[in-house]
Amino acid sequence: MTIIIKNKETLIFNEFKFRCSIGKRGFTKKKVEGDKKTPIGFFAIGDLYFRSDKIRKPITNLKCIKIKKDMGWCDNPKDKKNYNKLIKIKKTIKHEKIYRKDNKYDLIIPILYNTKKRILGKGSAIFIHLTENYNSTLGCIALKKNDFLILLKLIKRNTKIKIN
Repeated sequence: MTIIIKNKETLIFNEFKFRCSIGKRGFTKKKVEGDKKTPIGFFAIGDLYFRSDKIRKPITNLKCIKIKKDMGWCDNPKDKKNYNKLIKIKKTIKHEKIYRKDNKYDLIIPILYNTKKRILGKGSAIFIHLTENYNSTLGCIALKKNDFLILLKLIKRNTKIKIN
């Protein structure tokens, strides 16, 4: 079963259709760190990360990991060891915070883009995350909370995502 990102505002899974948002500058086959574009391709998805202080553990077949204050995702294309990986926050490692004040990352699923044979500068921290207003993202895919929770009930660990 595959999640399909049909266009810049439509996510489809089976007979379900959800409104979504994508990167501010659309889709690309040639993703570059910081380009604000969503990568085109066919990808696996990762585990579900959730803020247990804000949301009860969702009903899902995905492995659920509680987000901690010291979690980050390295987005420094010069960091060979940590680039595009979940890290424990250190001042010496440039990163995106996973534990945020806003609600965007109360639920996140990493899209396994550029994760196996990581290429520095090819893009990092591509997630399915929450939105309140469908504003464009920096390259991620964003859904309203209720839609995200419905999707979580439907998908499985081996679900893939096809973007454009």
